[in-house]
Amino acid sequence: MKQVFIIGSKGIPSNYGGFETFVEKLTEKQKNKEIKYHISCLANNNKEFEHNGARCFNINVPSIGPAKAVYYDIAALKECIRYIKANSINNAIVYILACRIGPFIGMYKKQLEKLNATLFVNPDGHEWKRGKWNVAIRQYWKYSEKLMVKHSDLLICDSINIGKYIKEDYKQYNPKTTFIAYGADTEKSKLKDDDVTLVKWYKEKDVKAKEYYLVVGRFVPENNYETMITEFMKSNTKKDFVLITNVEQNKFYEKLKVKTNFHKDERIKFVGTVYNQELLKKIRENAYGYLHGHEVGGTNPSLLEALATTDLNLLLDVAFNREVGMDGAVYFNKEDRNLSDLINNLDGISDEYSKKLSVKAKNRIEEEYTWEKIINNYEELIMSYYIKNI
Repeated sequence: MKQVFIIGSKGIPSNYGGFETFVEKLTEKQKNKEIKYHISCLANNNKEFEHNGARCFNINVPSIGPAKAVYYDIAALKECIRYIKANSINNAIVYILACRIGPFIGMYKKQLEKLNATLFVNPDGHEWKRGKWNVAIRQYWKYSEKLMVKHSDLLICDSINIGKYIKEDYKQYNPKTTFIAYGADTEKSKLKDDDVTLVKWYKEKDVKAKEYYLVVGRFVPENNYETMITEFMKSNTKKDFVLITNVEQNKFYEKLKVKTNFHKDERIKFVGTVYNQELLKKIRENAYGYLHGHEVGGTNPSLLEALATTDLNLLLDVAFNREVGMDGAVYFNKEDRNLSDLINNLDGISDEYSKKLSVKAKNRIEEEYTWEKIINNYEELIMSYYIKNI
């Protein structure tokens, strides 16, 4: 049995974001039964349980503010090492998601080496570039990333461009990288157009099918909401701009409201969050177009979901987005009137053109980003490392 320990997600069953969904899918759709997964879960107790055939172990973490994630990763790593020792496991793989514990990883790497264990790291995106962090935290993230790269045996990058960045920025460590993308759910929504839940949501939000542009994601500066909102307001479209995001107690939201007066434009509609996944999928399918303004690294889950469901996708023109969307999307930049002119032009496109883009986008997802393909890639990687280290 090949033993793989995964830490860094909040755990499964999945109720959260990208890493949580990844771990959920990895265990749920597992094909190779020679692999045993051990998943750390953020909790207020230290219980163990089984989910999707994986052994899940809770890590009790105190509420200590921003340092909570660092504490959690270290505590989970220590527990992995304890378990590997106690059960005399040879050739274990420890896979750490994100680069939060770089300053501490050297000491634990020595312990893993003594146990003949391999360290995989997922560097995620450019966390140190995110607008929500102050200068000190950004410096910590960058330094932490550097040390995680230095001590890892393999970095699994979910974006080709992240892999290039790791190779270039940290070439002094000669880092070993491989590319395995993030996955997307390619199934259509189970909801029909006349479903009561959908009809009620449209009525409550004053929105009509195919009469809105959509965005789904965290309301943070680096996702370029300011550009998308201001440019949409400059456009002549009569369609709505529907934003599915949580803006409660969000300083950036209040600041942008004052700066742009978007609340005076009836087309701009902040509609809160949607936790019903079938409903969210249907809302994506029925959007006229999807706007994606992310520019901070990696393969973004919401972009994959948009390409898999929405016919017309408008993406910020950065390498990470081009890598995924290729010729199945149209692109905008942050220059004045670039996006607004694009929206004006797209308002009158033929169904044939929209369908052509849609087919290309969905083919792209089906060929490269299905969970089945991603999980197969992971299982092949795990088995190859195990055979190599016997």
